[in-house]
Order: sequence, then structure tokens, then C-alpha cells
Amino acid sequence: MIKGKGNINYILGAAGVLLLLAAALIKAVPEGGLLPGSRKTITVGVFSDSYWEVPNGYAYRILEDAIEIFEEENPGVQVEYVSGIMKDDYSEWLAEQVLSGTVPDVFLLLREDFNGYAEQGVLMDLSELAQQDPEFQEDEFYSSALLAGQYRQRQYALPYECAPRLMFVNKTILDQENLGIPEEDWNWEEFYQICRQVTRDTDGDGVTDQFGVVGYTWEEAFDSNGVTLFDSDGTECFLTGNRVETAIRFIERLREIGGGTVATERDFALGNVVFQPMLFSEFRAYKSYPLSVKKYSGFEWSCIPMPAGPDGGNVSSLDTLLAAVSADTRHRQEAWEFLKVLTCDERIQAELFDYSEGVSVLRRVTESEDNLRQLIEDSESADTLNLRILSDAVENAAVAPRFRGLEEAKGEVNRAVEAIISSDTSISTGQIIWNREINKFLDGERL
Repeated sequence: MIKGKGNINYILGAAGVLLLLAAALIKAVPEGGLLPGSRKTITVGVFSDSYWEVPNGYAYRILEDAIEIFEEENPGVQVEYVSGIMKDDYSEWLAEQVLSGTVPDVFLLLREDFNGYAEQGVLMDLSELAQQDPEFQEDEFYSSALLAGQYRQRQYALPYECAPRLMFVNKTILDQENLGIPEEDWNWEEFYQICRQVTRDTDGDGVTDQFGVVGYTWEEAFDSNGVTLFDSDGTECFLTGNRVETAIRFIERLREIGGGTVATERDFALGNVVFQPMLFSEFRAYKSYPLSVKKYSGFEWSCIPMPAGPDGGNVSSLDTLLAAVSADTRHRQEAWEFLKVLTCDERIQAELFDYSEGVSVLRRVTESEDNLRQLIEDSESADTLNLRILSDAVENAAVAPRFRGLEEAKGEVNRAVEAIISSDTSISTGQIIWNREINKFLDGERL
């Protein structure tokens, strides 16, 4: 009995010591819920090379600066990321994280992956966080860039960087042909007339060697003529209608100018083509040393908006890299705060002009005189850069739907346009036939 009582007293004494220790620990824990020396960790998913597919030696510079700012402002929280994942492998890597339940708290998101993950519930709905956060100002973003992260009228991602598609112009050929650079509000007919005038055999060997345009496709024509090709969910295609017919006829007219000889991107690089649609990121990359000596170096070139169709405007597409938060994150508020540093902090967004080839998604950053000077210094093109053209191109860009299977659906539209142009039947009849076929394809994609 005495022995048993001793054991009980020992147990009670030990329990008392543990309670005292627990009380001391509870007292030592700060309001944030972390013990001294312990830290929350949020993980970030990124790729190591440039989104814009040009050489870039600053893979993690912007991210690491964002981490430094965030950790200074959020003591007790650290940010970690996995390095070495290439962009070409990133979608597969992210899919593996989804399957294994190890999705990063915050991650970059390619546009072709956005709708699928939003639909599957992988992405946190940011709408309420954005509405309840007084620091988050939606109108600071370019509206078209912000729309790129919306799914069914809800915000599932924020834009990180973007680049509009503009028309790049070989000024040297225009000078030789005594033609000026078109005005910003130029239209299809002006575009056509310039292409017709410059397309010719310059050396008399019987082969056309100077061209009006390369790379102008139905996508540019549809965007600039007010065509809405798919509904937001990718359940229906709208290939019929006058706007589509007008755009296809215009593509057909442009092709007839060359008399069967088709220009290539190499022809533009060699200085033999006047116009080529191109992302602004490529302009930045290849206007800067040392890449400027490798491509497009034998002539003067500039950029202007796309020509407007009769039923549209000087509008083109916008390529946007998104950033999202995992729906399964255990650190909801911290992940949101880091997402804001990446996308809303003007210091970080300004670094895109130093260490990337894209454009900031914030109006005030892209339109700042400091960044214009930076662009001019990088490209040595004070006479070719118009900040308003760039800003307007981003703001007014056509925002295409981003549904699962979009690229495959666009491939079907490309087949349709080529078949309609080469067919002996009328364009309007071809539109009806192919619209039916594409809608069958979309039905099959949903099964």
C-alpha cells in the first residue's frame, strides 16, 4: 500500500510539473500562435526559365526579392520554393503535386492550366479575400489582365505579368518604298494596301522576295473584328455570322497578294517583310543587347497596334501569367499576403522591367516614366516606343475564354478556316458546316 501511494504521489508530482511547463509555454506563445523561434512556412511553385521563352539569367531574382519583402513584413513566416523546374515541365510537375496532395500554397499558373484547375477546385476562390482587404484595389490592375484570372465571374488567380500582341513594322522597307508608319488607328484596308504595294520581286529573278506580312492569322483577324468565337465554358462555337465571314475573306485577300509565295518568320528576321504580329515580350528581348545582334539586327523596326476590322477595333490578344493560391493551403491569410506582394507590390512589379521581358499588370507601374526610360535604355529605341500604345494594348486586349481543351478547339477552327478558304463552296456555307463539326468536337471534349 505504501509503495502504491508513493507511485501515485510520483505521478501526481510529475503531472504538476508538466502542467507548470505547459502554463509557461502558453504564456510564452505570442498572439500569432507561434512558439519563440518557430516559424510558419508557405511554399511557392515556380519555374526556373523565362515564361516568354527567351534566354534570361534572372530566373529567381524577382521571386527572392518578393520573399525578402514579405518575410520582413511578416516575422514568423518563411517562404520556400523548389528550384530547377523548367517551364516545359511545369504543368506536369504541378499536376503531380495535385495528385499527391502537395500543391504549393502559392504558385504560378500557365493560362492553359487555369480553367481546368478552377473547375476541379484546386484553386482558392480569392473573391471574398479581395473584397474584404482594404489594401487590395482592383482598379489598379489592367482590367483585361485581371479578367484572365476569373472563372464564372469569380477571381481564382491574380495576374503576375503580361504581354500584348502588337504589330511589328520594318521601318527600313517602308522608308525604301516612300511609305510612312501607319497611324495608331489604322484599319484593314490600309494594312492591305501597304502589303500589296511592298510585295514584289526586288532583284528581278522572277521570284517574290519582299513581302507585306507574315504570321497574321485568323486569330488576329477575329480579335480585331469583334468576333466572339466560343462561349466562356467552351460548350459552343460561333463560327457563323458576318464578322467571321468578313475576317475570313480578309485573310483570303492577304494571301492572294503573294501569288502563291508565302513569307516565313525567317524572311522577317532577314528584313524582307514589313509586318509581323508579335508579343511585346519578344520585342523587348530582341531589341536588347546581346540578343539584338542575333535576330532582327539588319533593319529598323517598331511596333504599333493591330489594324482594325470594319466591325472591331485596334485590338489584339493578351498573354498573361497568373499566380494562384491552393484551395488546400493551411495558411490562407499568409498565402494571400504573399500573393499580393507578387502581384500588387509596385516594387516587385517594377522589377519585371529589369529582370523579365513581360509588362507589369499594374497601370501605374507600366505607365511610369521611370520604366519607359528603362525600356528605352534597354532597347535603344526612343523613337519606336510609345508608352500609351503599350498601355492601351494591354487595357483593351481581347480576353479569350480559357476552357479545358481550348488549344485543341482552336486547332479545329484553324482546320475549318483553311478548309473554307480552299473550298469551292461559299464561305458562308463552309461556316455552317464547320460550325456544326466544331460543336460536335466540343461535345466530345465534355464527355
